Amino acid sequence: MTQIRELQAPTLPRSLWAATAVAPKRFDALEDDIATEVAVVGGGFTGLSTALHLSERGIDVAVIEAAEPGWGASGRNGGQVIPGLKYDPDELEAMFGADLGGRMAKAAGEAPDVVFDIVARYGLDCEADRRGWIQAAFGRKSLETLTRRARQWQARGVAARALDGAEATRLIGGKGYVGGWADPRGGGLQPLSYARELARVAAGNGARIFAATPATKLSRSAKGWRVETPGGSVTAATVILATNGYTDALWPGLERSVIPVYSFQIATVPLSENLRRTVLPEGHVVSDSRRLLRYFRLDSHGRLLMGGRSPFTDRPTFEDGRTLKGWIEEMFPQLGDVEMEYVWSGRVAVTADHLPHLNALAPGVYAALGFNGRGVAMTTQMGRILADLASGTPAEELPFPVTSVQPIRFHGFYRPVLEGLVRYYRLRDRWEAAKTA
Repeated sequence: MTQIRELQAPTLPRSLWAATAVAPKRFDALEDDIATEVAVVGGGFTGLSTALHLSERGIDVAVIEAAEPGWGASGRNGGQVIPGLKYDPDELEAMFGADLGGRMAKAAGEAPDVVFDIVARYGLDCEADRRGWIQAAFGRKSLETLTRRARQWQARGVAARALDGAEATRLIGGKGYVGGWADPRGGGLQPLSYARELARVAAGNGARIFAATPATKLSRSAKGWRVETPGGSVTAATVILATNGYTDALWPGLERSVIPVYSFQIATVPLSENLRRTVLPEGHVVSDSRRLLRYFRLDSHGRLLMGGRSPFTDRPTFEDGRTLKGWIEEMFPQLGDVEMEYVWSGRVAVTADHLPHLNALAPGVYAALGFNGRGVAMTTQMGRILADLASGTPAEELPFPVTSVQPIRFHGFYRPVLEGLVRYYRLRDRWEAAKTA
């Protein structure tokens, strides 16, 4: 019988999302040896979406989470629900063939539909707002790329539209962009609330969720696979590893298949009603075309959020946030010296090919990770795909390739390499901006 104990797990760092999220449902730590059909390691969007989709099909599923649902990147990201992948549809078809590449583009393009459908069906309390996404171009070369991207999605039936400089400036309410494109499929939400609500509805459907329960060992057993934890174990025929940017050494080589990149954000104090009407007046969320991208949006209380790459820390300071505050002052001079209220960060898992990876690690063991900054929508969609896989759908019928894990060469040197790339990309971005000025 499962015993109750107080939650003992890493606490959420201070952030806008932690301060304003819906109250979490209580989940106890695992203190027993249990059996289930599918065991999921990781209680972020990927794991929770997998559990929800499995539970909807009546499949017994148990989720173990080292901290609490949404503790990692799922509860710390920008809350932007963005369609698509790094590569455009035509590129995906060229890389993977018309059939698989077309299915990949379709699945990625429809990923926001999966999110907002779940929100609507279950009435999730997560401040969901679907008024579109703008990808803004800061230089002429990137504008050509974004215009081509809009045309490719238009050809596939999406009501996307290219933006010239004047329209981009009007919709953003700020300076520094020469155009871009607008995609009505995108939107925003409160990501920690979304994670907590996914956990709540999955548990309501019968999924068993355990907090403060890190996986310490994964091994074969006579009855399938056994996931050991400090207080017990889970035995299952199928195990899904859904730990993304917080992947550890539980499975050999998996941790080395992604690079953990820190992304951080600041949130201002709520803007006055007059100022709020001048920033993103039609409610879009925005990310731009920089190699070191900027992403920004308003929350439901009128705070302006600005995000970018961060120092290598889970707990940045207000001093770290001064760079992002400078971007706000540069882009939105009408706001003046606006005060920062929150600064926080989380890990983005980046893959060598900039595509999400769906890995078959062994018969009955799968992993999905590496969402490259497109996590809210694609993790939710990937959860549905993982549920299909765990339910018996053949790999060749899925909209993503199922591959073996491929560790990145010289992974141990990723930090100095990343630091060098950041300096190089910053120079490239400045050079392109100077050419446009």
